[in-house]
Amino acid sequence: MLSKEMKTTNRRRWVLVLALAGAILAGGGWLVAKALRRSKPIPAEKVVRVERGDIARSVVAVGQIEPQSKVEVKSKANGIIQALLVDVGDEVTEGQTLAELDKENLQAQVREAKAMLEGEEANLQVAVSAEAKARIEAANPELGFARRVLERTQALFEQKVASQQALDDAREAYELAQNRRQLRLAAADSAAAQVVQARAGVAAARAALDRAEENLRYASIRSPIQGVVLARTTEVGDAVSSILNLGSAATLIMTLGDMRSVYVKGEVDEADVGKIQVSLPVRTRVESFPGESFAGTVTRIAPIGKEVNNVTTFEVRVSIANPQGRLRVNMSANAEIVLEEHKGVLIIPEAALVYDHGTNTSVQLHEERAAAGFRKVAVRTGISNGQRTEVLEGLNESDHVVLP
Repeated sequence: MLSKEMKTTNRRRWVLVLALAGAILAGGGWLVAKALRRSKPIPAEKVVRVERGDIARSVVAVGQIEPQSKVEVKSKANGIIQALLVDVGDEVTEGQTLAELDKENLQAQVREAKAMLEGEEANLQVAVSAEAKARIEAANPELGFARRVLERTQALFEQKVASQQALDDAREAYELAQNRRQLRLAAADSAAAQVVQARAGVAAARAALDRAEENLRYASIRSPIQGVVLARTTEVGDAVSSILNLGSAATLIMTLGDMRSVYVKGEVDEADVGKIQVSLPVRTRVESFPGESFAGTVTRIAPIGKEVNNVTTFEVRVSIANPQGRLRVNMSANAEIVLEEHKGVLIIPEAALVYDHGTNTSVQLHEERAAAGFRKVAVRTGISNGQRTEVLEGLNESDHVVLP
């Protein structure tokens, strides 16, 4: 059996062991609790620096590039295309010859019209000569002589000097002279009518000649504007119908466009169309020139919208100067219509904002000493473009914010 003294020693030893074990457990618990309270590091991609820059509130119209003016070239004469002098992409000037039609038939028509005119002019000369002769004959000096003979014979008859027979002969001669004068006047009037008719024939022949010569000129198809050949829909040997005969159904030879100035024909949602107005500045971006924008101006807003799939949009036209011709027809374009713009202001991502009950706005300001790695700071914001927001108060340019 163990002595009482040994039992006491063993008891003390167990007390020490248990006390040491408790101390170890307590220390470990404290270290674990401290480790749990320490915040996890915030990923670098969630920390954003407050920047200073430019921001604009805008409306975007999506559409395509169109030439400021576009012309469909059609012929005023019927014929066969004999030569095409320009191709797609060529620059042309106003009045430049674009194509030539076969002129053989048209030249024959001009020769025929000239011959008809010469014939009508000859007929006019004959008619004028005939009228002049008829007018001379219509003057009829015999009538005056016959009248004087009749007057003398009448006086002699009253004096019982001339016989009744002499008086009757004088009266008959006077009446015959009158009848001849009437006939000659009628002939002169007829000759005058022949002159009028001949002049009308000359005028008609001259008009026919003018028309034939005009058709011959129309066989040389010229550019009505300065621009670029956008499309050519015919080839040499194709038959061409006249726009004067068939109107809009006439043969389309080529399409020209003035590319010195272009416009974006875009669509704007009805929720945004009330915010824009004519003459607002526009920054246009096209996929062909990434990172570059083209300055323009709103020049037209459609007065009536169109509905597609229950969405109503309004057509907006944005004019852009294009002196170098870099912008081409049908390029896709995003026209940013600037409503309001602030330069050199503090900017943060829209996603960094935290809204409390829809009224108060704050951000999570990055602080490594804070338990969560950030602290909440109230801010006052300005304009937003949907991706970035202007900060008026609450932050400095050197600050960093944590994205929620």
